[in-house]
Amino acid sequence: MSIPLRQEASQKNSAKSSRGRKFKTPARLGIYAFLMSAAIFFLLPLYIMLVTSVKSMDEIRLGNIFALPMQFTIEPWITAWSSACTGIACEGIRGGFMNSVAIAVPSTIIPIFLGALNGYALSFWRPRGANILFGMLMVGAFIPVQVMIFPLVRILASVDLYSSLPGIVLVHTVFSMPVMTLLFRNYYSTIPHELFQAARIDGGGFVRIFVQLVLPMSAPIIVVAAIMQLTGVWNDYILGLVFAGREHLPMTVQLNNVINTTTGTRLYNVNMAATILTSLVPLTLYFVSGRWFVRGIAAGAVKG
Repeated sequence: MSIPLRQEASQKNSAKSSRGRKFKTPARLGIYAFLMSAAIFFLLPLYIMLVTSVKSMDEIRLGNIFALPMQFTIEPWITAWSSACTGIACEGIRGGFMNSVAIAVPSTIIPIFLGALNGYALSFWRPRGANILFGMLMVGAFIPVQVMIFPLVRILASVDLYSSLPGIVLVHTVFSMPVMTLLFRNYYSTIPHELFQAARIDGGGFVRIFVQLVLPMSAPIIVVAAIMQLTGVWNDYILGLVFAGREHLPMTVQLNNVINTTTGTRLYNVNMAATILTSLVPLTLYFVSGRWFVRGIAAGAVKG
């Protein structure tokens, strides 16, 4: 073997040994141990819910919650979806699913559009008192929801929007405006101001620049805002309970009614199946679009 080949082989061996030593360092082993522990901590409840939801009640009564089902069944899922009792009605949580969709879709689209418009105006046009307006919006982000419930009930009742679909959409829009405005304002602050000035020189107005220039550049932050808003609205319980009315109760309220309705033996398998069905939309959203969420955050969602 020639000398250059020997040197190359020795360099490869030394690189492999250094990587092996680096992997076996106490700090690296501690990081992997922490990550594995965190993964087990968060995945174990989901595992218990899944295996319990496909067991019969006779098998659940044996008490081994970690064991795989001896006889697999999807009957609890069918019952949770179509025939579980939510109070006096035994129609499952499928009605709540449609209500949640009807609430979540407009409660996501409208706040994102308004938040983008506010962030655009506060970043590029800067009207008189823009900083004061932005400060007021940020104060609104820290006001607890519970403090505003009674005044909002009185206001919506006075305009005939209480216990209605437009009313609950309006409430979600109002409470989401501070966060949406913050996200878009911080994102737009990273865009070079020269682009905006060039568009102004070319004769672009407020609406034209927003539609043709700003919105096409906002895809990363729109994804972040959509994930945050849709997840928050879908998982909401208290606002849906207070403002949606009996005809528009979201899925989370229906889930609570299923679990707390006891007319005999508590059906743990049905309760677990109903819980998973309720959380299926945000779980799917995170698994499918989590990569774009991280890209949007890295693109400037929390800068500024």
